[in-house]
Amino acid sequence: MKSASPAASGLTASPLAATVAMLFAAISWGSLFLVGKPVLSRLDPIWFTALRYLLAGIGMTLLVILFGEKPWTKLRAHWGTLTGYGVLGYGFFGVLVLEGLKLSLPSHGAVLMATLPLTTILLRWLLDGHRPGLGVLGAAVLAMAGVVLVSGVLGHGDGPPHLLLGDALTLVGTLGWALYTRGAAKVPTLSPLEYTGLTAISALPWQLLFAVVVTAAGWIDAPRWQDLPPIAPHLIYIAAVPTVAAVIAFNFGVRRLGASHGTLFLNGVPVSALLMSVALGQHPAMQEWIGAALVIAALTLSTRSPGKAPAASASSAPSAAARSATPHDTVKPRAPLVVGGRCPAA
Repeated sequence: MKSASPAASGLTASPLAATVAMLFAAISWGSLFLVGKPVLSRLDPIWFTALRYLLAGIGMTLLVILFGEKPWTKLRAHWGTLTGYGVLGYGFFGVLVLEGLKLSLPSHGAVLMATLPLTTILLRWLLDGHRPGLGVLGAAVLAMAGVVLVSGVLGHGDGPPHLLLGDALTLVGTLGWALYTRGAAKVPTLSPLEYTGLTAISALPWQLLFAVVVTAAGWIDAPRWQDLPPIAPHLIYIAAVPTVAAVIAFNFGVRRLGASHGTLFLNGVPVSALLMSVALGQHPAMQEWIGAALVIAALTLSTRSPGKAPAASASSAPSAAARSATPHDTVKPRAPLVVGGRCPAA
């Protein structure tokens, strides 16, 4: 893999650059719910997911070729494992989140996606024995209170008839992604970039095959050619920005801020959705502005709260880092800190 240039290293070391990158990722992922909702009226979630990763796979393949280390040899060696976790992360997660979005509201999808930081922290605590600091835990709770207010989950008395089912599907989908991230530990010879790209590449044929089979069985409708041109810009945007560019920006930020702090920026997703609604002429309620303020305060607290790892002595630093790292962090010492099986910003 190519080494980073001095300029890139300087950017990586800058907290401001990392924060800007994380905010860009949050805004991009917030836009996914608003841009993707209209597409679901013309395209089934299964085909939506297949076409999304078909387009995004082009960018991921280029990243693997440019920055991977003998990626195709590793793909052949770990094809079964990569395919299984790729289907779980990209297929299972992608389809269920979009099915939930189809039945529920974008605000609900945003707030349920924002539970991923808590899920990540709690899974690491329960399964890895890594207890987060009180500052990070407090920031997570504060941020979750904010996103609940922003989304208006507690105040919705009406909504789509299958709203609860949609929310349940989205929540199950997020658990699938959390399990996918832990799959990186099964292939420790892969860098975060390689795990991200190769799982997506190996899962894509199965996603397309699944879409064809359920369509042939009559369970879903096939895409109609006349429906594709109106939604083509939406699909291209979702594949290029929230799926590829935001992923790179997110991991660029995580390299500097760390896993626990970095994942809290996911709570900015519903806030960005709120701000985009304002730009579209909607008028948020007071509770939504209060929630936005709570999320901003939580993000500030999380970036200022010291982590537990620096307290370790020099002699124990490697073992402490290994305990606190995500599965991707244990791949290689040179690999950047990554959450969620995402590719690093090389």
